[in-house]
Amino acid sequence: MPRRSTSGLGSAFQQVQQQARELLATLHQEIRAKEMELNRLKEEEAQLSRLTGRVAGVGPSARPARNGRSGRINWRAVLEQLPKQFKASDIRGVRGLRDKRPSEIFAAITRWIDAGMVKRKARGLYERTA
Repeated sequence: MPRRSTSGLGSAFQQVQQQARELLATLHQEIRAKEMELNRLKEEEAQLSRLTGRVAGVGPSARPARNGRSGRINWRAVLEQLPKQFKASDIRGVRGLRDKRPSEIFAAITRWIDAGMVKRKARGLYERTA
């Protein structure tokens, strides 16, 4: 059986494909231009920051991610923020502790118990003594 000529469909598809290539190339050029502009603005920010004596990019939204780890935690301050009776899940509600490993949270609870700052009421329930 002879094949039908699909030159009309092939050429339409090729036209769409060519348009997509052109759009993609244009989009790539625009992205590169925006990246260059962003780098220029970052350099300008760094120069102005040096001029004012401040470190560039310091602020809550500009801090680099640290792979789920944060700096030192003041566990006494965390304890003060908790209700009189609390669970480990309440500790996760304290700002900055949401992504802490369970081992770190329970180590803090154990230190509090050893220091006499917390009593264990029931399984998973603790009470501040101070």
